[in-house]
Amino acid sequence: QVQVVESGGGSVQPGDSLRISCVDSGRRSSDYGMAWFRQAPGKDREFVGGITWIRGASMFAASVRGRFSISRDNASNTVYLQLNSVRPTDTAVYYCARARRGVIGEDPNVYDYWGQGTQVTVSS
Repeated sequence: QVQVVESGGGSVQPGDSLRISCVDSGRRSSDYGMAWFRQAPGKDREFVGGITWIRGASMFAASVRGRFSISRDNASNTVYLQLNSVRPTDTAVYYCARARRGVIGEDPNVYDYWGQGTQVTVSS
């Protein structure tokens, strides 16, 4: 079973930056997709952004495009979500997910493994 673990959440003020991390225990012999989703209280889980590990193809939700970015570090098996110019509407639990195949997409069903989430709160 692949384990996915997020870290780095916290409380920040509007306009600040924050980086959250995700480590997974899966194999890396072929390409696979990694993505970030978020879920605010009372709302559905929504796609934030994703990246394919080997090819490095990425995509982002319109609500975060230009503010958030994704990167990965092969040495530490870590994928990062960089949140810049955060807004109160970015407040949510952020989840990391991994797909078995080298695909990414907005549909949560694309992904096979999920972390427990890390809370990000944006408030003045």
